[in-house]
Amino acid sequence: MAGSGRFLPGDPIPFADIQRVLGPLDDAPDRVKRWLRRTAPLMQKLLDIEVVHYAMDPETREFTEDNVSMAVKAGRAALEHAGVAPEQVDLICYGSAHQDQMPTASAQIQQELGVGPCEELSIHANCTSAYKALYLAHRLIESGRNETALVLSASISSSELRAEYYNQALVDRESLLLRFYLCDGAGAVLLSADPELSKGLEVEATYMESVGSGRPPLMYNRRPALWLNPRDEYEQGLHHLNQDFRNTLGSDVFREGDGSVFFAGLQRMLQREEVPAERVRLFQVNMPTRHVVDSIMDECEAMGIPAEALYTRLDRLGYCGPPMALICLDMILREESLDPGDRVVSFVTEVSKFMQAGYVLRASGA
Repeated sequence: MAGSGRFLPGDPIPFADIQRVLGPLDDAPDRVKRWLRRTAPLMQKLLDIEVVHYAMDPETREFTEDNVSMAVKAGRAALEHAGVAPEQVDLICYGSAHQDQMPTASAQIQQELGVGPCEELSIHANCTSAYKALYLAHRLIESGRNETALVLSASISSSELRAEYYNQALVDRESLLLRFYLCDGAGAVLLSADPELSKGLEVEATYMESVGSGRPPLMYNRRPALWLNPRDEYEQGLHHLNQDFRNTLGSDVFREGDGSVFFAGLQRMLQREEVPAERVRLFQVNMPTRHVVDSIMDECEAMGIPAEALYTRLDRLGYCGPPMALICLDMILREESLDPGDRVVSFVTEVSKFMQAGYVLRASGA
């Protein structure tokens, strides 16, 4: 790990102001508006979020950034942290929740940063996308094909949460739940094959899997895998982003064997890479709700990961999806003190189709 960076747009927005800043849903069904009013006071305690960041003006709701501009700012910070010039980068790996712009984001980032001829990849895989970008960069450097890889992730969730985005007559609880916690931001890390550039953490393992076969998607839009007339898409509400958690959190869809799918996947990663659980110094759980994280930690303590290892910054950052994995890593690199041999572990289960991914970093010197 040669360097890292993050970009959080705008001033912090207090949790109590989220619905105002995203805009009132005056044309939503009455039952939905009543649900929003009832639910809002309960959500902060459930989520443990104090502030969020949005890439838009809080008064006009006009956008001030997009995914590319935020990724470029995080990437530039990572290059500066590493003391590496853009022309030294020979691989760009970019991950975001979902993408539909052309040209692809990784090529746009390359141009904006002034990176010369290089290999580049854009990955969209919901909350596993940042991990998969890191996975590819790690494996390609490990293979000897690349020397210096810039890994980036950005998310501008507010673009799908503003009042202006919705066909308000068709909104429901599933399409509005995400307004309570998703927000915007970008993170970046620079990987290098040169140990002289190390900031004290080495990539020991990267991991990915999918356990979604036979499980229903719980986060989705209703767009088909082809382009539609935009007016038809809007009029049918196919563009709405939904998260269907009603009556599912306690169901078998989240379970594998005697525990959660998250716990089973984490165990597979640590066992495959022979990582001793007792050496996990920081455990970054990329989940948006505090009660889910607490449930996960109950399982992880049983396998030897201490409760005090939990590393979450939801209260300070909100939850911006895929970039959280890299944003927290930037904070760890810059703010935490680790002993040789300590491990930094992160793992995520995304619920659009139960893809999972993680990484293990080792403090240098052991």
